[in-house]
Formats: sequence, structure tokens, C-alpha cells
Amino acid sequence: MTSSQHPAQQLPTIITAGNVTKHFNQTYALAGVDLTIGLGESLAIMGPSGSGKTTLLHCLAGIISPDDGRIRLAPTDRSAAADITSLKESGRTALRREVFGFVFQQGLLLPELTAVDNVALAAMLAGMNRADATAHARAWLDRLGLTEHLNKRIGQLSGGQAQRVAIARAQVTQPVVTFADEPTGALDSRTSSEVLTELLSSTTGRGSTLVVVTHDENVAARCSRVVRLADGRIVADSAMQDVAH
Repeated sequence: MTSSQHPAQQLPTIITAGNVTKHFNQTYALAGVDLTIGLGESLAIMGPSGSGKTTLLHCLAGIISPDDGRIRLAPTDRSAAADITSLKESGRTALRREVFGFVFQQGLLLPELTAVDNVALAAMLAGMNRADATAHARAWLDRLGLTEHLNKRIGQLSGGQAQRVAIARAQVTQPVVTFADEPTGALDSRTSSEVLTELLSSTTGRGSTLVVVTHDENVAARCSRVVRLADGRIVADSAMQDVAH
């Protein structure tokens, strides 16, 4: 693939990170990361344990603030431009609720709620009324093959079914960027492939961006771009490799 063919070169920028630094207990988790992410791109972030993968994802998503550097969100039809690192907590919370979506390894779903209520709650927190939120939640769960499981609690679902609920919850607000942290890490290979297909379809399939932290080379191989970290620094970027070739 040449530089002119790589998705990162074709797509408009949605997130720009410059010299992002974060340390914990005097140890650098991120040591000056520069990264540009395209709208509609699927980006896999890889690296050994302790390399800074999840810290980078959390900084990009406004979950935590870097100690130094800047992370900027480009304007879209859904949101204004924003300097994520300078926003107050209320501003970052609004971004996470209305512009970003999240899928985690264990789902982090509310076990006391049904599948449809877990998804509808995300829509209501973003400002949708209950009736519309429930309708949208049902539509997303139907799309993900969970029509027969709408009213089951999370503990009554398989791991793959629960991750589909998590995807529906992330996508019900139609986020501009979806962040996924090891979303297939607890799944068998077949279910992992199915869940990843649904995650890609529901994000880049509609022109939004997916940023996924993973240890799984099979997951990374299905993303349009792979960035590898070591000791808090980017040591390989498939976009840069394609430019070099």
C-alpha cells in the first residue's frame, strides 16, 4: 500500500495529539507521544504490558489529563473543535457522553439492568427522552442480533452477547469516535471475530473512528492502521511505514 492509498492519508483529521506526557509515581507511562487520527479510521494501539496503551487511550478520550502536551478534537457536524486537555471536567464529561463512545474488556454494564435498559440509559444520559432512547436501544440490539435477549439481565447473557450489548450502548448515541480497550480480550477466537466485525461495522462502517487497544494480532490485522508503543513512546506506525515505502 502506498502513502496515497493509506486511509490515514485520505481521511480528514479528527484527533491530534502532540507531545503527550503522563507519569505515575515518577515513572513515565507516556513519554512524548505525537499522533494524528483520521475520521473514519480504525486504529489499533499495541504494545507489551506497561507500554502505555491504555494510558494513551484514556488521555485521547479525556478520561484522564496528560501532564504535558495537547490533544485536540477537530470540528464535525456533531461537535465543535475542542482542546481536550484544557477542558474542565464538566467539558470532558460532555464529550464522553455526547461525542465519544466506549467499549471495555468486561463491558462495564450495569448487572441490575436489562440489556435494553443498559443501552437506553446511555441515550438518556446524552439527552434523549425515555421513549426515544428505548426505541433506539431496541433498534441497535436488533441490529446486533440480540432481539431475543432485550429483557435479559447481563448475568443471563454469554460473554459475546454482553459485548454486543456494550457495543450497542456505545453506538446508540452515534459517537464520532469510539474507544475500545481490549474489547475481545475475554472472548474465544470465533466470538472475538464476530464481535470485532460488529464493532467495525458500527463505527468505521458509518464513517466514524475506532481506536482500539489490543494484544491480539488478529484484531490489529483487521484495523486500517496499527501503532505500537514501548516504554511510553510510539516505536512503529503502519501509516509511517507505508509512507516510507
